[in-house]
Amino acid sequence: MISIGEAIVGFFLMLGLMLMGLPVAGALFAVALVGAFFYLGVPSVMMFGNQMWSILDDFVLTAIPMFILLGEILVRSGITDRMYVALSDWIRRWPGGLLHTNIGACGMFSAVSGSSVATAATIGTVALPSMQKYGYSERVALGTIAAGATLGILIPPSINMIIYGSMSNTSIGQLFLAAIVPGILLMILFMLFVAVMSVIKPSIAGDPLPSVPMRQRLMRLIDLLPPLLIFGVVMGSIYAGWATPTESAAVGVIGALVLAAARRRLSFKMLNECLLSVVRVTAMIMLIVLAAQLLSFVMGVLRIPQTITGLLADTGATQLQILLLLVVFYLVLGCFLETLSMMITTIPIVMPIVIFFGIDPVWFGVFLVLMMEVALITPPLGMNLFIVQGVRPAGGSIMDVVWGALPFTLIMLLMVALLMIFPQLALFLPEAMHGS
Repeated sequence: MISIGEAIVGFFLMLGLMLMGLPVAGALFAVALVGAFFYLGVPSVMMFGNQMWSILDDFVLTAIPMFILLGEILVRSGITDRMYVALSDWIRRWPGGLLHTNIGACGMFSAVSGSSVATAATIGTVALPSMQKYGYSERVALGTIAAGATLGILIPPSINMIIYGSMSNTSIGQLFLAAIVPGILLMILFMLFVAVMSVIKPSIAGDPLPSVPMRQRLMRLIDLLPPLLIFGVVMGSIYAGWATPTESAAVGVIGALVLAAARRRLSFKMLNECLLSVVRVTAMIMLIVLAAQLLSFVMGVLRIPQTITGLLADTGATQLQILLLLVVFYLVLGCFLETLSMMITTIPIVMPIVIFFGIDPVWFGVFLVLMMEVALITPPLGMNLFIVQGVRPAGGSIMDVVWGALPFTLIMLLMVALLMIFPQLALFLPEAMHGS
């Protein structure tokens, strides 16, 4: 067996390998291999083949490439560009103008893409030239996009929720429902902050935008229908009982293909570009999932999660104290690890603790994804910070993005606190649907 001290050494060895530049999957696999060889012997290493097959032979994980493909089709068919323009026509007169459009467009695109990185790249590319043209505060503009894009892993359908559900044996349908209210509330909090700041300091909202005639605004409403239709088809097919989450992803892809064809943007070249991108991203995600699950298998045999749970139980800690400890744990870890790998590597350790202390796994899924959102805009490794910096048309220091995103980080932590005080924010919809 293995002691807690040796387990901690293994954890820091894994972090060290990642910080030295070894791919996340390689670091996870290396620690799993070393642990299995030294503590369980050669026969356990020989079992890795069977473990790999059982991990990948999971119907739920098929949804991941489907949702990635769905987002790619919507981006490359120009649907997201038109969605941004239509939104800006309707909310540009609010205090903050296009800053609200950034957040709203991120929320809408999140509802069909399932990815924060894709949301940041897409909305950033569309929005930043307009923000620069009308003299908006660059830092605030960058912050709204970096923070708004984090909604991509919270608002369903979320790839991170699918992975969490698969690894924790939690209903993905209930996780999707649980994330809707917190996702919408977080978007409202972002917009309230922008509105208040724009009233206090009008210069951050740039030059007054020209008004758009009502007739034009009404005509452009049609450009908001495609993402809403896709969201309705995907989520509706799940909760009407017509499709599983995986099947609903395929239905969404078919809907996106129909919309792309209707706009005459569907071509073999576009499909080829979409599929190549899907293969690259899916291969990366699945390799991390595979390596993390192998490490989880080794830790389970060595009873590391159970030992940690026992130690925490002996301290007499309350449920609230455990949650506060997890907040600090993920805040610190988010400074050093990419969010997906952080989530995947910690779920096997954290879930036994969650279950022992009576924390609802559905609620915890929302809590965990919220902490992943914070990590997406936390330096030095916040992925969204780098994505937004990469699509800036004029370049500049990444510290502009960091300072712009900082107030939104605090708002996310406020949302975490609200979720802890009012757990029904996440549990109301799943319980209502389950009861019906």
